[in-house]
Amino acid sequence: MVTQILKEEGILPFSRIRKDMVELAGGKGANLGELLSQGIRVPPGFVITSKAYSYFLDYNGLRDQIVSILNEESSSERASERIKALILSSKVPQDLEEMIYSSYDELVRIVGKEVLVAVRSSATAEDIESASFAGQQDTYLNVKKANLIEMIKAVWASLYNERAIEYRKSKGIDSSKVEMAVVVQKMVNSRSAGVMFTLNPSNGDRNFIVIESSWGLGETVVGGKVTPDEVIITKADLKIVDKRISRKNMKIVYDQGKNVEVTLNGDECERPSISDEEALELAKLALKIEQHYGMPMDIEWAIDADMSFPENVFIVQARPETFWASRSKEKVEEKKTQPSERKVLVKGLAASPGIASGKARVLVDVREAKEFQKGEILVTKMTDPDWVPVMKIASAIVTDEGGITSHAAIVSRELGIPAIVGAKDATKVLETGQEITVDATRGVVYEGRIVSEEPKPEQTQTGVSGLSRDVLLSLFPVTGTKIYMNLGQPDVIEKYLDLPFDGIGLMRIEFIVSEWIKHHPLYLIKIGKPDEFVNKLADGIARVASAIYPRPVVVRFSDFKTNEYRGLIGGEEFEPEERNPMIGWRGVSRYVSQQYEPAFRLEVRAIKKAREEMGLKNVWVMFPFVRTTWELNKAIGIMEDEGLRRTADFKVWIMAEVPSVVTMADEFSKMVDGFSIGSNDLAQLTLGVDRDSEILGRMGYYDERDPAVLRSMKKLIRVAHKYGRTVSICGQAPSVYPEVTEFLVKEGIDSVSINPDTVIYTRRLVASIEQKLLLRKR
Repeated sequence: MVTQILKEEGILPFSRIRKDMVELAGGKGANLGELLSQGIRVPPGFVITSKAYSYFLDYNGLRDQIVSILNEESSSERASERIKALILSSKVPQDLEEMIYSSYDELVRIVGKEVLVAVRSSATAEDIESASFAGQQDTYLNVKKANLIEMIKAVWASLYNERAIEYRKSKGIDSSKVEMAVVVQKMVNSRSAGVMFTLNPSNGDRNFIVIESSWGLGETVVGGKVTPDEVIITKADLKIVDKRISRKNMKIVYDQGKNVEVTLNGDECERPSISDEEALELAKLALKIEQHYGMPMDIEWAIDADMSFPENVFIVQARPETFWASRSKEKVEEKKTQPSERKVLVKGLAASPGIASGKARVLVDVREAKEFQKGEILVTKMTDPDWVPVMKIASAIVTDEGGITSHAAIVSRELGIPAIVGAKDATKVLETGQEITVDATRGVVYEGRIVSEEPKPEQTQTGVSGLSRDVLLSLFPVTGTKIYMNLGQPDVIEKYLDLPFDGIGLMRIEFIVSEWIKHHPLYLIKIGKPDEFVNKLADGIARVASAIYPRPVVVRFSDFKTNEYRGLIGGEEFEPEERNPMIGWRGVSRYVSQQYEPAFRLEVRAIKKAREEMGLKNVWVMFPFVRTTWELNKAIGIMEDEGLRRTADFKVWIMAEVPSVVTMADEFSKMVDGFSIGSNDLAQLTLGVDRDSEILGRMGYYDERDPAVLRSMKKLIRVAHKYGRTVSICGQAPSVYPEVTEFLVKEGIDSVSINPDTVIYTRRLVASIEQKLLLRKR
């Protein structure tokens, strides 16, 4: 009976799978089968279903053993080790093994030669639709036939990764009853690869398909290693209307068991990496995908060097386009200025990508903000936390000063608002009421209304017709390096829940204080309302922690400077005026001071309330701008006096911003659970450069990629790991510079915390880097 079921449903080719077969084929398998059913060409392969996994368990009598281990071990880490060892040491039944090899041989017959395959986890969602298993199981690439069975067992074993067990515990899911399907798929031997969108990603225009292409593996395009070729095709008649051929200096190819970077010279550099015929074939497939799912799509594709056109044009992955698709579909039709008519008014640094048209509103003082109308473009010298309410209703932002790590840049990226910073004299050139277009992808402000104004999204559109959030998240690559997200606005967490992040690596509370509380904490203590501070801060933290539970939320204690605290109601009474607040009374030095300690205790009480009264044990804390061990010891003592102590589920991190933390990393490692590199401050303090100095920034002095800064990061990782401590990074560097991310992953950093707009890109980049490192070790 078991054998008969196995023959019928144990292994299924993609052609027999549809989107409603998630419980049998898992999320990835169901998605691939659905694409193929619509005539979308995907790399050929098959799915070893959950029925086969179940048969494997029963054959080896593993079910009871797994239940016993889960009951015996209070430690998920130990349970994971024992169960995975059990699965890996068990034998795959001979009839199932023969079926797997038979399916592989059929794949070889289809392709016409021996192939390497990807062996990918494909989690099922039976009876657990509210749970997401994204990133918890493993995938193996470039697998040979000789290693196929071994890798399949490794994927099955990954169902019991420590993180997966912990997650299921938090969701009340019985780990002994979950199942796993495995996708086995031909590795595409990419001659060319890239991405395409079924809209123009620079302005959201849905009349076009935009294809980006380069030689070799798609990692060069996804990872930003080359400037790709670009082809723009109209949807209405599938005509190529624009084409840009870039100079491509390198490609990545699979060679002798690993991915290698190959330098390109001569004709291949300048030659188009994709023909017009291939571009049009991709466009046809893109249209089919969009029509089937009913929304704009972000698609990865590859052209196989081993096969003939058009059978060699494959779709590797398809997911919803999230930025423009979340905006209203209703467009206001207006006459658009032709490119030849565009007049450039000012230029600056592209800080938050996007494009918007509207009326400018020039404000030099936040006290004038009452005049600002929703949808206008904010033009000002520089922003600080007081400007956030205005920024939230602006369609775009332009500032005279600041760099890509300035307040305006960071907040704009988090809010998804186009922003240009460092535009020098924007407040003088631009006039209130003037119609302008902000192209924050290129850092240019044009005269006139070039694109129609679009209403600000109220809610992110989630899911795809027929695919749950669990299935969508399962499509993203697995990474050993955790991908965390930076967040400051609690009320925007809902729009990011579909992003594949592992937790919040930096939750700033400054926004809650400036927008929700608005009063200086010492002033609230003075007027007898300290609970107002505690309750509102706890509510803001809880909004985020509950939305992503059980993933961790690392809450950074307040890091206002004196000038920013003075701007709070009642702040002038308690704050001095400092010549250089950036390196003045901030961070831990405030907490341990006689003046501010009572206010710091309010912050600690808010954390305690979120954790203990609200039951949010995923809330951790982080101390900012740590300078010395003695001050940190004193601050931790105050926290412990309020009833918060480090435990297995309450981690205490510190920011590594001041070079002294790197120098004394061995001593700090004895006091905390982890470090988070603040690359912005670490760079400016290591190099002696004001990060907001436009002059020095343009001269190239402020650079988080400087060897001195990178060497400090490397040293911190090595020392921290020696003492068993984790290292993350929450500065802007990994959000802006792919090469910094690659450097840190190679050095073994435990996590990176980036802006929401780069979560998907960074997860793909980290996955490609980790895969490259694995291949080099073989």
